Amino acid sequence: MSTNHAMSIGTIGAGEVAQTIARRAIDSGHHVILSNSRGPESLTDIVAQLGAGASAGTVAEAAGADIVLLAVKWDQVPEAVRGVSDWSGRIVIDATNQWDFVRDAPLDLGDQTGTERNAALMPGARVVKAFNTLNARVIAQNPSSRLVVFLAGHDADAKSTVSTFVDSMEFAPVDIGGVREGRLMQFATGPLNSFHLMKIA
Repeated sequence: MSTNHAMSIGTIGAGEVAQTIARRAIDSGHHVILSNSRGPESLTDIVAQLGAGASAGTVAEAAGADIVLLAVKWDQVPEAVRGVSDWSGRIVIDATNQWDFVRDAPLDLGDQTGTERNAALMPGARVVKAFNTLNARVIAQNPSSRLVVFLAGHDADAKSTVSTFVDSMEFAPVDIGGVREGRLMQFATGPLNSFHLMKIA
């Protein structure tokens, strides 16, 4: 699918989730700038595999895109976002999950949601929780399906932009409300986690 509303998408993180969404975004006519902690040179092979529409950049360059996808492990988030001096007004898709990879267990943040914690690390960013409930392999195995992507966030305009992006990739965006409602999407503990639903009509 191609779109008449092409966007630039920057990824902070270039692992399985970022690459899977990047591939779908490129197939839909968007341009993707991938970044990671090791620098653009380390992404040469991945960019070549993704083909036209993909490029590598620094974290700061990726954060200059129309939409920024944050897709790193939970403990890597503070360092990953530190390379951007000003987050004001940037639309960020938070695709992370609060998971302790050492103990292999979910992290208890008390009354705070994962998105609230990450938003505090990016002052002024317009954060939308999305994609964290889907398994990258399921996305890759269903390249043209209308998989449901849940969205949560306080900024209605940011959610509208992310929804347009999600829809352009032939996913089915479903807005579940604000950041607090995003608890429903929390990894391992939220009832919407790992639900791979498809919209039929």
